[in-house]
Amino acid sequence: MTRNGQRLLMLIDDDPGRRRLVAALAARGGWRTVFADDAEMAIATLGTQDGMQLDAVVLDHHGEDDGAGTLIGELRGRRPALPVLVAATDGSVSHAVAAMRAGATDFLVKPLAPERLLAALEAAVAGTEAGELRPLTEKIPAMLGFDEIVGSAPDFRAALAIAAKAARARVAVLIDGESGVGKEVVAEAIHAASPRGRKPMITVDCGAISANLIESELFGHERGAFTGAFERKVGKFVDADGGTIFLDEIGEMPLDAQVQLLRVLQSGELQPIGARHAREVDVRVIVATNKNLGEEVEAGRFREDLYYRLNVVQVTIPPLRNRVGDIPALARHLLARIARQPGLRQLGITDDALALLVEYDWPGNVRQLQNALFRAAVLCDGDALTRGDFPQIAALAARRDAVPSTQRMAPSGGVTLFSADGHLRPLEEIEADVIRLAIGHYRGRMTEVARRLGIGRSTLYRKLVELGIDNAA
Repeated sequence: MTRNGQRLLMLIDDDPGRRRLVAALAARGGWRTVFADDAEMAIATLGTQDGMQLDAVVLDHHGEDDGAGTLIGELRGRRPALPVLVAATDGSVSHAVAAMRAGATDFLVKPLAPERLLAALEAAVAGTEAGELRPLTEKIPAMLGFDEIVGSAPDFRAALAIAAKAARARVAVLIDGESGVGKEVVAEAIHAASPRGRKPMITVDCGAISANLIESELFGHERGAFTGAFERKVGKFVDADGGTIFLDEIGEMPLDAQVQLLRVLQSGELQPIGARHAREVDVRVIVATNKNLGEEVEAGRFREDLYYRLNVVQVTIPPLRNRVGDIPALARHLLARIARQPGLRQLGITDDALALLVEYDWPGNVRQLQNALFRAAVLCDGDALTRGDFPQIAALAARRDAVPSTQRMAPSGGVTLFSADGHLRPLEEIEADVIRLAIGHYRGRMTEVARRLGIGRSTLYRKLVELGIDNAA
């Protein structure tokens, strides 16, 4: 760290324009930047006073033959603890795999968003998994039907059952839950199961668009409507006409845009900025948030009338720490999807590694689990991931407070036997959870569920009625 308290970043890039841009972005987070045009200058810088104070390196990656892998190896060989982040225009998984195997700490896709760059630098310096590789792991195809979503915890299956029923109607759906729990996956399943499933689903992250641009992004604008509006723009709602629009992080939407959204929900009409006339759109709206919108309404940051329009059906996705029994099956499922990416292969996972994953409380939820598995799969030399392939998770898990065993699900079963007060739960409740688990595990194939439980199909359906279990759960 430099003497004035700023952290020091070395940017290796021979383009002056890009260097100024990255330096300006990094400065927002309190970073000072020094530059190197090429590998020779970068290595020379390590021997200077600035080089001794470096906190991180960002390396611009031009292509497969630019020598980035060799330079990463040299940098890590001289300074093993120095984080090296690679930025590339080609965000393909194969390039990320090559960079990480050469020793890169993280891989960023250009153009660099300010929030993403600063989050990656913070995570790299802190040595945490949170936020790493997100642009890459999100490239893994995620459009799943309800029967393909892995998870048998009762609260999770109940949430999916509500979502599955809502899919058949046109009503707005509010999906809430912590960041990374899989809200977008559930939204995509709702769209796929709806009558609009063959039409487009347009996703908009309201938190990633500046307040002065979000109305234009969503509803469009006419040429000359404001300074910089050189061309007419068709908004995301028009792109989604006939299909579904998914507004992620709806709690970040400014009040002015909320007024226009309310109008669309009430009348089915929108008016682009600068347009003289409104136009009709037929769009199904699904929104998601990690905030408590009721509290946002009370604080005056979210319109009450819009809240009630959006909250026709509410689907609450539980955090991963509340369904730890799902982690083994979820880990294997994610590894199978990761294996289909270029340059990667199918890997197993050992019991000791699964035990580590189950012990950790996953503040970043399923997204963080996928990131950790992706990183481990990239760097693994064997045929199966072991505990040693998750050094950062092991270190973080060792520091967390112990959770009472009576409040943990068994990793192999996924059914809680004890209540929070330490007493056994009623047999009827346990039986209902076992049946829900079996329905989820065998993806609703009721003949297989009955066979595995050792009962007849008629007995299984009788129990569904007696225990009040919806077979979609």
